[in-house]
Amino acid sequence: MDEELRSLTERLRQESQGTAGYDRLLATEDHDELAEVLTAAGQPLWARELAAFRLGRAGDRRAFETLVLLLNHRDPPRCASAAHALARLQDPRTARAAAALATNELRVAYAFHPVRLLVELRAPESVPALITTLERRLRPHDPYRKVALACVDGLGTLADPRARRVLNEALAHPTLAEAAVSALARIPKQQR
Repeated sequence: MDEELRSLTERLRQESQGTAGYDRLLATEDHDELAEVLTAAGQPLWARELAAFRLGRAGDRRAFETLVLLLNHRDPPRCASAAHALARLQDPRTARAAAALATNELRVAYAFHPVRLLVELRAPESVPALITTLERRLRPHDPYRKVALACVDGLGTLADPRARRVLNEALAHPTLAEAAVSALARIPKQQR
């Protein structure tokens, strides 16, 4: 069992109080049974999360909507497990959804995992969304430094020259300067 699945199963075992329903969802190989949990009325959140995670990792696109909702959840462990499953789902809608969540100013407190997912996906939407999100975080007294730092690190990982301008602006922010220097060093020098 890999670390992501182990962490998820331990957390959800506690949440479900180790019910027989939990054991059944963890053990089943029937994707239709898992998908039914996503649409059936009255299912607890832990059951929907477990079913969506398992379907997402298996590449079953029926999990997409639930995983996107969980990616934008207020509970960081839920966001992390959703991002992990979405990265493995390989649904072409994932990058657009992650970009929309990362750039939504009304939900910026929950943008950390969408930003990290965009970096992992390396999709065409990734760099523009990270630039937009970081530009907004460079305002004075912005409280979302963790999101800003994820953008800086992500732009360094993606090493796209379009990020050079916003990373240079990030140098003026003490909490971001070191990461911005590192990110800028990873971007190829411009050809003359």
